[in-house]
Amino acid sequence: MGESTRMIDVEKLISYSDDLVEVLKDKRDINNLTQCFQHFNDLRSHCDADCNEVHRLLREYEEKIEACKKKTEQAKLEVADGAEMEYLQKEYQEELEKEQRQRVSIEERKKNLRKYEQDKLKEQRKLSMYASITNIIPDLEDQSRISGHIVDRDKKVIKKFEFDTSKMTAFDACDSLWKMINSR
Repeated sequence: MGESTRMIDVEKLISYSDDLVEVLKDKRDINNLTQCFQHFNDLRSHCDADCNEVHRLLREYEEKIEACKKKTEQAKLEVADGAEMEYLQKEYQEELEKEQRQRVSIEERKKNLRKYEQDKLKEQRKLSMYASITNIIPDLEDQSRISGHIVDRDKKVIKKFEFDTSKMTAFDACDSLWKMINSR
């Protein structure tokens, strides 16, 4: 029984890949994928540039802090008067506080970038789940209408649907879509 289940899974996999090839034959789908890939590359490039800039700034501030520490040590060695020591100590403290604020800002940027990437991955997984469970690939570009494609893997057919939400309720659109799916 386990062997026949594996065979069915392989056949489904082949069927899914055939369906995907059929969907991707549409020039618009290829253009959408190409555009998504380009946006991804642009985002990665931007993130790399931000990361490089952040590393450069960190090195710069670490050098400034090190220079300030050396100044402080030099001042201590020269037994400077109390007023000068207070001034140097205050300058050193200000540099430390400035660096801390910038590190917090950098961490927030990294956190936001990770959240954006996770949200993007969630959306991709959600779309994949829609298609695998309902045999429907929704078109999420235009929120003023309900549209997408119904995929029949057995017949290797893709049927486009579109409902104008200004002319029918969401329930009516769902009911019509359900009837289209069951009429296959």
